[in-house]
Parts: sequence; structure tokens; C-alpha cells
Amino acid sequence: MILLLRTAFLVLLVGLWYLAAANVGRNVIATPLETLDAARRLAESGRLLSAVGDTLRVYLTGFALAALVAIPAGVLMGTVRILGKTLDIFVFALAATPRVAFIPLIIVLLGLGLEAKVFIVFLGAIMPILINTYAGVQAVDDELIEMARSVAASRARIFWRIILPSAVPFTVAGLRIGATIGLINTVVAELYTAVSGLGGLLALFGNTFRMAEYLVIVITLALIGVVVTEILRQAERRLEGWRGKG
Repeated sequence: MILLLRTAFLVLLVGLWYLAAANVGRNVIATPLETLDAARRLAESGRLLSAVGDTLRVYLTGFALAALVAIPAGVLMGTVRILGKTLDIFVFALAATPRVAFIPLIIVLLGLGLEAKVFIVFLGAIMPILINTYAGVQAVDDELIEMARSVAASRARIFWRIILPSAVPFTVAGLRIGATIGLINTVVAELYTAVSGLGGLLALFGNTFRMAEYLVIVITLALIGVVVTEILRQAERRLEGWRGKG
């Protein structure tokens, strides 16, 4: 049923796309067929695949590093209450600061290469994961912990059976948000540093008003976001069994 509804909505979007292209003008909005033809040309030339590879390398590396740092840090802040109370104001302050403000400093310190791009993605993705993991650990039912202690459960058992499983939905929500912001930051990084990847093609085609090619890049970025989000959703479903055992 959901698949049918999604297909119907996609058909509706394509229809609206045709109407917009017909009424606004092809110089502003390319038609779906023109966009499809542009995608074929970019794929045959190898430019699209090469750009996707460059973007994925930056994006996945920065996102993975953010998850590896943020999840343990969020768990630590949530379980060690005094540490969490001490650091949370600084975490929230950093989360509220636009990441673009750090780009000039990052370029000065790391240059224009891969390291700078990965760090920009890392900065964008880490805060949602950290804050949501921290909130998830804090949201654990204290009565469950007291019940576990009353039957002489060890701290390690409480941690693995109650705290971590309870924090899973929060952490996955943070990963989804972090994945979205990380993808946005990937494009920003590719525009501000050495212009490359999908962000570089986006700037090239946008500046030259090649709207069919431009829309191909936009759709490709959207598809990457959908795939990553769906992978995280499937991971959450698999973790439901662990939560149930907890």
C-alpha cells in the first residue's frame, strides 16, 4: 500500500514538473525527458560517476567519523551526569553556530584538500548525533534502573540491557539528521574548497544555466540522501530485536 502511494506521489511530482517546465520555460526548468537525456550523457562521459565517487568519499568518511566520535561521547555525557551537565551548554552553543563560519579557519589549518572537506562534513554531522544520543541516555526510565539494581544487576548489565537499548531510537534519529546535514555540508565543502564532486558540477552547471544537467546533480544528491536514510531505517529495525531483549 505504501509503495503504491509513493509511486502515485512520484507520478504526481513528475506531472507537476512537466507543467512547471511548460509554463516557466525550458531555459529555467528543463523537462523530465531533457533531464533524463542529460543524465545519460553525463553517465556515458564518466563525469557523473567520477563526481559521485568523489562526493561519497568525502561524505561517508566525514559522517562515519562523526558517528564514531559522537555516539560514545553522547553515551558518556548521559551516563556520567556531572560531565553532561558541565559540557552540554558548550555542545549546544557549538550546535547553534553556523558551520560555514568555521570554513575560513579550516582552510587555513587544513588547506583545500580532502582533509578540509571531511572535517567540514564531520562538523555538520556530529552535533545532531551527539545531542540525540545524550538525550536518549538521559531519557532512560529511572524506575527500570532501580528495579535492575534491586535484583543485583551489575552496572555493565544495566548499561547493555537498559541504557543502550533505550537510547537507540534517539541515536538513530540523530544519525538521520546528521546524515542530512552532512550531505549538505559535503556540497558546501566542495564549493568552498577545491571545487570538485557533485558540488563542483552543481556550481558549473548552475553558473552556465545548463538546467538539465543541473537538475541531474540535484536529483543525484537527493537519491544519495534517500539511500543513506533508508539504510539507517533498516538498521533501526534490526536493532528493535535487541531493544526487545533489553
